[in-house]
Amino acid sequence: MIIVLIGYMTSGKSSIGKKLARKRHIPFVDLDDYIAQKEQLAIPDIFKTKGEIYFRKKETIYLNELLQRKDDFILALGGGTPCYGNNMDTIKLKAFSVYLKSSITTIYNKLSKQKNKKKRPLVATVKTTDLKEFIAKHLFERSPFYEQAT
Repeated sequence: MIIVLIGYMTSGKSSIGKKLARKRHIPFVDLDDYIAQKEQLAIPDIFKTKGEIYFRKKETIYLNELLQRKDDFILALGGGTPCYGNNMDTIKLKAFSVYLKSSITTIYNKLSKQKNKKKRPLVATVKTTDLKEFIAKHLFERSPFYEQAT
């Protein structure tokens, strides 16, 4: 079984995914790490040099590639992955998905404490004073996709 972890940035997809994979004795895959390895560029560099549209297209290709695997594993998605194209429909057909829900305040507290926001291209240029509103708006837009988790 493929277990896909869905949620906003800092919701714990990677940390919980690694723990769950260890407990179940199966591999853990972080989609962003997988993309970076395949593209031989860090995610922020892909956004900077090739743009978000390029990234989202590649993200869908690599998501589909991973969901074709026959082995059991845990897959942590990027926060935007379920929201683009037919990614969520594909996930629902090929895997068991779990939405790791976090409050706006929790996300804000985690993001505002991160020293290197450059690792997160979508918030890299957002001022701390605007961050909570940005998160609220983004979560509002993405929640209908996240809520489709099985």
